[in-house]
Amino acid sequence: MSSPSSSPSESRRAKAARRAGEFPPAPEPLAIPVFDSHTHLDLTVTEGSFATGEGDRAEGDRGEGDPAEGDRAEGDRVEALIAAAAKAGVDRLVQVGVDVESSRWSADAAERHGAVLAAVALHPNEAPRLSDLDEALREIEALAARPRVRGIGETGMDTFRTGDEGRAAQEASFRAHIAIAKRHGKALIIHDRDAHDDVLRILDAEGAPDTVVLHCFSGDAAFAAECVRRGYYLSFAGTVTFASAGNLREAAAITPPEQMMVETDAPYLTPVPYRGRPNASYLIPITVRALAAARGVDVDELSATISATGERVFGPW
Repeated sequence: MSSPSSSPSESRRAKAARRAGEFPPAPEPLAIPVFDSHTHLDLTVTEGSFATGEGDRAEGDRGEGDPAEGDRAEGDRVEALIAAAAKAGVDRLVQVGVDVESSRWSADAAERHGAVLAAVALHPNEAPRLSDLDEALREIEALAARPRVRGIGETGMDTFRTGDEGRAAQEASFRAHIAIAKRHGKALIIHDRDAHDDVLRILDAEGAPDTVVLHCFSGDAAFAAECVRRGYYLSFAGTVTFASAGNLREAAAITPPEQMMVETDAPYLTPVPYRGRPNASYLIPITVRALAAARGVDVDELSATISATGERVFGPW
């Protein structure tokens, strides 16, 4: 999850509310379906009104009526987002947690929706804020045992938002998540912001799990080559479409297709030409086409490879 303009202390819900707005129009669907390797449906459902009627209310805004009404409204929005994604050629999603609450939501959502798998973790910027990191990690480990939880993440290092005073807790949390991923045989999903060297150092020290995914890959071609050499998967977000992101396109160009994935990080990182508006999984085709252009390959061929990678990394949906 990335929100470049928000403050470190801003809550997930506040960030979602601040970004609330009109969703972009649907792009041309992909002929060969792919999956969204990283999305936050729990935040995306709070973004404006999404094809479920003008009267729907965001989760948490349930008025004085039956609380179950709000749960049903949220469920309708989730179903609408999944249906819109499928119509665009995005037939599977990985719903990612960033704290105990959202990780529990993610695991429950994966059990309710066949197109959804879950990943659970404490975001690296969350760890230093917790009064009892060990207890939170115990809760994440309990969720990791659930069969439709297939990833441990997003975890990792973020030196952009967490200063020196929180670095020890952040690193301890990352090391604990690596251990959880190995104990449960789940993919490790890494958030890496301005911390490439630290991420590799810690993975080397702990011993990386069999499957490592660099979420929202943000490095240059040299860092991509190092990750590829280690057998990691690089997941590219809408940032690869930004005019200033030549380094990401260079990284994509040297990443083997079988080690490449695509994601939204919705509701963040909306691809050009809709940057600044809410993101959702149905916009993945824009990013897939940008990746195909960066590599000079056929869109359908790349889509088929990415789709197969999803099954290899996360198992069957």
